Amino acid sequence: METLRPVLGIGALLLLAWILSENRRDVRLRPVLGGLALQVALAVLLLFLPPVQQAMLAVNDAAEALNRATNAGTRFVFGYLAGPPLPFAEAQPGGAFILAFQALPLVLTISALATLLFHWGVLQAVMRGFAWLLRRTLGVGGALALGAAVHVFVGMVEAPLLVRPWLARMARGELFALMTCGMAGIAGTVMIIYGTVLGAVIPNALGNVISAAIISTPAAIAVAALMIPFDAGREDRAELVLPDPPHDSLDAILKGIAAGIPILVSILAVLLVTVALVTLANMVLGLLPAIDGAPVTLQRILALPFRPVVWLIGIPWAESGVAAQLMATKTVLNEFVAYLGLAGLPPDALSPQSRLILTYAMCGFANFGSVGIMVGGISAMVPERREEVVRLGLRSLVSGTIATCTSGALAGLLAG
Repeated sequence: METLRPVLGIGALLLLAWILSENRRDVRLRPVLGGLALQVALAVLLLFLPPVQQAMLAVNDAAEALNRATNAGTRFVFGYLAGPPLPFAEAQPGGAFILAFQALPLVLTISALATLLFHWGVLQAVMRGFAWLLRRTLGVGGALALGAAVHVFVGMVEAPLLVRPWLARMARGELFALMTCGMAGIAGTVMIIYGTVLGAVIPNALGNVISAAIISTPAAIAVAALMIPFDAGREDRAELVLPDPPHDSLDAILKGIAAGIPILVSILAVLLVTVALVTLANMVLGLLPAIDGAPVTLQRILALPFRPVVWLIGIPWAESGVAAQLMATKTVLNEFVAYLGLAGLPPDALSPQSRLILTYAMCGFANFGSVGIMVGGISAMVPERREEVVRLGLRSLVSGTIATCTSGALAGLLAG
């Protein structure tokens, strides 16, 4: 029964997506069944094929080297603020950790490296290969396939920007599927950060984060096709066109650094303001009578519906309260804060398998702040569809969460 529960959980999540569908009778089976089959196939490939596992471990080692190299740069610029050795005694363990100086500068290094790989054509080849796989298995159009593939590496606004010429003529369901991929994915600029944060509690942390981002993409299309059906037989072609491409490798590095600065500032600003606003809301909710000896908070409220969900995807009921709180934190704040919470839990709070399930289930941008960012970004690209994009925003949060939860269930099932 414990083995069957994640299978039933995936079925229940897909049933929920179908219940929330705009047109239950018009669901096309090919993108749904194809998406689920591809999700399972990629998960098996990434988690069990020895050469792929070795490649993931190599990527994890490379990420650790990149993090050490970035730390050398931040220590040179910021001194002890970037980490040990400290010129004073640490009053409490971990008290000297400063997020802005010791974790987030990695965004700049990754942005520069990603732009350089774009200039060399490495990432384009990977994206085109994944887009081809999506077209062949799910039957989706070229613009959606390319946009979904790009979402594995870039954010929820940058990916639509790269397929901007096709946004205006996308079907409603295709546009929703593209938005769902944004909510179910994370950007390459933060993958290594999350792998670094989780490195102490999850074996091959970065490999699992990358695997989660990859397998959640076909799942996102499958869930979106259930909620807003679309014709999966389109044969439109789309090519990746980079705005203002760099002239040479040095120009690529400089442009990557320049592009990473607003991303870094945005992450800092969103974290600061989101935590402040949620804290303010929790102060207001704290005026209500306490429940079970604890004040009412947004996280506690949202954790209530998440508790049966995390149980369904394979987390024991005794651990479901902690897991639901993390999922609620991820939705109310963001996955970064939730991953920090997961990394900071006592060793006996969650089993290793539960930590792995949550790593996959929380690996996505599906939170309230991201909805605002994505809706604002896509609306600016296609102002004639602004009202439609706004209406699809919150629905994409739900669909993106369902997609990543199915990935969590699948990871737990295969790892178990």
